Amino acid sequence: MLSCKDVSKLLSDRLDRQLGLMERVRLRMHLVMCTGCSRVERQLGFLREAFSGFVKPTDRE
Repeated sequence: MLSCKDVSKLLSDRLDRQLGLMERVRLRMHLVMCTGCSRVERQLGFLREAFSGFVKPTDRE
């Protein structure tokens, strides 16, 4: 099982890239059992949604 530290990294990584199948499964299993990490996931979602109207995507070269 993933540690909360591992989950924190995966939640951050998920913002930048698509997670692999096993990463997603292990992440979901941890989030089902850990209320603290589930709360962090929800907070990241709220922040992402709140800032989506303010930040324009940039072209990466």
